[in-house]
Amino acid sequence: MRIATFNVNGITARLPALLTWLDQSKPDVVCLQELKAPQERFPQAALEAAGYGAIWHGQSAWNGVAILRRGGAPLERRRGLPGDPGDLHSRYIEAEIDGLVVGCLYLPNGNPAPGPKFDYKLSWLKRFEAHAQNLLAESRPVVLAGDYNIIPTDLDVYVPDRWREDALFRPEVRAAYARLLGQGWIDALRTQHPGETIYTFWDYLRRRFDRNAGLRIDHLLLSPDLAPRLKAADVDRFARAGERPSDHAPTWIELQGQK
Repeated sequence: MRIATFNVNGITARLPALLTWLDQSKPDVVCLQELKAPQERFPQAALEAAGYGAIWHGQSAWNGVAILRRGGAPLERRRGLPGDPGDLHSRYIEAEIDGLVVGCLYLPNGNPAPGPKFDYKLSWLKRFEAHAQNLLAESRPVVLAGDYNIIPTDLDVYVPDRWREDALFRPEVRAAYARLLGQGWIDALRTQHPGETIYTFWDYLRRRFDRNAGLRIDHLLLSPDLAPRLKAADVDRFARAGERPSDHAPTWIELQGQK
């Protein structure tokens, strides 16, 4: 089973690129972020024609998350991150697929930091940590995939010293990511590529993709029971090099024991 996460940076503008990638890579499950489209403008028909059922949580102009399943629709478990009924941002959706629980998240950026946006990011992270711990308590296989907007370590960013005060790299968010790993979650991409420079995001400015001046901010965290099933993990850089690409590249894992 191949599970991917992909921040599409606007599903309407990037739909041709998304469909091309789906046809080339044929993932079984896809978590999408930053749809930038209201609920009614999600391209359900185009994705069904490509062979994918979907559940989605849209929002006008920004945010938005979706889970795609090849050959059928995911079974929705949750829409929205628990812990704050007043938070109406479309940043989390959760499904059950072939015995797996799959959570798709778009964690707040948090810039400028410090400030209200960074405070919101930290509060969202606190709620996410609590939910992640509750998922582990279910003793079921879980994948938490998405754009975390967190650079975990110096290895995950070009020129780390330029990013020390950025909301993606401040000590508070790196500590929160470390606490998730401390719960038992497994960073799939780093597990498969220890010590390797591997990025998932490159800004459009200053030829950063051509120079490989990137960040690793798209992550797939696995519950501990999935560790023996992790066969591979990588980044589809070719999608970032395509026509009208997202500034993120799809990041994926392969699990043994399923289709």
